[in-house]
Parts: sequence; structure tokens; C-alpha cells
Amino acid sequence: MNIARQAAPRLAFFLAVFVVIFAAMTGPTVAAGVGTVTAYAGTWHTHIVYYATAESKARTEDAHLRNDCWQSAGYFACDQFVDGTSKALVVFTYDSASNVYHTYAIPSDGTPASSGQLLISGSRWTFPWQVSDNGKTTYGRVINIFHGADTIEYRQEFSDDGAHWTVTAAGTEHRVSH
Repeated sequence: MNIARQAAPRLAFFLAVFVVIFAAMTGPTVAAGVGTVTAYAGTWHTHIVYYATAESKARTEDAHLRNDCWQSAGYFACDQFVDGTSKALVVFTYDSASNVYHTYAIPSDGTPASSGQLLISGSRWTFPWQVSDNGKTTYGRVINIFHGADTIEYRQEFSDDGAHWTVTAAGTEHRVSH
């Protein structure tokens, strides 16, 4: 089994975490810097449809997410609860020179943390990553399209060449309380 397939369930979980973190953002009108993610705090309902692909199995998931967040200097952190259980502490930093957010998800089960980037272009927010196995690279990304402060559409995709993408999941997030 290749690493991409072994890592897919874990990557999907952390990508879902990242997607929800930015659900409250509205694209270019949001303040710059790590403070951008302050709009994330609150409770959200998420609905995800996973498609049958080489990297995913068909299924649907609904969850309630509660984000307990705080900022300290150049860090913004959220303890993310999924259906009432703390799943990950997600820490954000911002590199103003490159306009890139860096994300660090620390699972509550003690497994190793993961890190990633967030690239913003208007209301499109992209979390890219790649996994290599025996010289073969699989690319992945989550794309968020924001519709105001309380709704986001998103999709998760993979590619063997970084140019032609297959959607593995798509969904919506709706804020239910602040």
C-alpha cells in the first residue's frame, strides 16, 4: 500500500480541521496577519460527501465542531472539539513577507503533529500538500470558497501530476453559534 493511501484518512481528518478553522473568513475583506483567524471561534455544523476514487471511499459525514480559540502575540490557537471530544490543538502563525499562514495540528491522541500552509487569493483559500512514496509524488489540496462570515463551500482533491485534479470530497460548513 502506498504512503498516500496510508496517510489519506489522517490527512483527511487534519484537512477537515483546517477547513473548519477558516469557515468564518470572508476572503479579501478580512484583516491581515494571524489575527485573521479570530473569526473562527464558535460552533459549526459540517456536512462532507466523500466520493469513490483511488484515494477515498464513498461516504458522508456530519459533525458539530466547537472551536475554543485564543491569541498570544504572533500565535493563534484553537482546541477543536468534534462532536464533543477534543481532537486537535491547531496553532497558526503568519509570515507577512510571503503572505503565507503556517498551520500546526497537534492531535489529542498523542500521535505526531502535522504542519501545512494556507495560500489565499481573494475568497479562495487553498491548503496544499504532497506525499512521496518510492519516487512517486501524490499532490493534495483543500480549496475553500467563502460565502460571508458563516458559510463555506470546500472540496478536497488529489493529483498525480499537480495539474489534473480529482475531487475526493466536497462539503459545506455553517456556523450555528459564536
